Amino acid sequence: MSRAPIHITHVIIDLGRGGAEMMLRKLIEAHTRPDSGVRHSVISLKGLGVHGQPLRDAGIEVHALGLKGALSVPGVLLRLTRLLRQLRPDLVQTWMYHADLLGGWAAHGLGLPVIWGIHSFDLRQGSSRSTRWVQTLCAWSSSIVPARILCVAEASKRIHAELGYDAARITVIPNGFDVDRPAVPAELVQSLRQQLGVADDEVLIGCVGRFNPAKDHRNFVEAAARVVRKHPCARFLMVGAGLVEGNPALDAWIRATGCDPSRFIRLGERNDVPHLLAAMDVFCSSSRTEAFPLVVGEAMAMARAAVVTDVGDTAVLVGDAAVVVPPRDPQALAEGLARLLQAGSQQRGWLGQRARDRVVAHFSMSRLLERTEQVWSEVLQGPSR
Repeated sequence: MSRAPIHITHVIIDLGRGGAEMMLRKLIEAHTRPDSGVRHSVISLKGLGVHGQPLRDAGIEVHALGLKGALSVPGVLLRLTRLLRQLRPDLVQTWMYHADLLGGWAAHGLGLPVIWGIHSFDLRQGSSRSTRWVQTLCAWSSSIVPARILCVAEASKRIHAELGYDAARITVIPNGFDVDRPAVPAELVQSLRQQLGVADDEVLIGCVGRFNPAKDHRNFVEAAARVVRKHPCARFLMVGAGLVEGNPALDAWIRATGCDPSRFIRLGERNDVPHLLAAMDVFCSSSRTEAFPLVVGEAMAMARAAVVTDVGDTAVLVGDAAVVVPPRDPQALAEGLARLLQAGSQQRGWLGQRARDRVVAHFSMSRLLERTEQVWSEVLQGPSR
């Protein structure tokens, strides 16, 4: 008689666009085959977002509880507890602070083993007071509620231990990346560059990430202006929610540099990011804070030469396969970009292939699954300490 699959219920604050949400979906999709030995269900405290319906279409049970502010928390917590009692999972895995707190306590109260997920680096930078309060409650609960705490970066583990989290329960599992995606055909890359108005003799430097202080797009813009002074062939592609003409802050930063605004191709949010990465000659991450940045790993998987800021575990991710510079330093970022422009296309191609080889060896989705499944097994077998 075959053994029943392990049932894992995931609790997450929402299923919108974001790194943790995408990793949850990829983790579940990796187990959709009948012989995987794992059955997943998902509870979103808010709504279905962009991932809820695709997961339902794949046969995954997804619930949305409609959380809308602090006043709705008691009712949502009650519905969450009832739903967990109804689902009767073997294990509850929560994603991000609010879900760690609410989902963790609800599952703990039912006697279910709990795994928390930390996907941020340092909430002392750029987070609301309410979120920092939730984090404080999580730190206090961390020696009581979770059997294990999964963290995407060593740097994040250190920060959270300093904030009061039970370090003995934290296991670092880096994000995983899709290394099996087919290469984007050269003719499609050329067509896309033409659509963007990039000439054959121009070098396209790009960044991907929503308009947010953590991504430090001002750093990118100011570095770009410095690059142009010595490399007039450079153009700059900006992809992500809010990165559009008409964004007052972004427009002002570009004007302040004195650069021709047409040098900056601002596309906003797109669904063809892999194609856009393939169209870049150089990828740039200008962030002032990260944990383990998904987009950097995606650029590496696409064999892009890159310049990144030394935040969180970014330097651990890229190793010697990218140029690493200090954060919040436009001059250093510009010098790193200029270094790759001066290196020429052949050297950039070599560095990009080196980056891809590193992701394949150490940060593939298969490695993520292997590490995560090991933790599931250990937690289900008994206490972690």
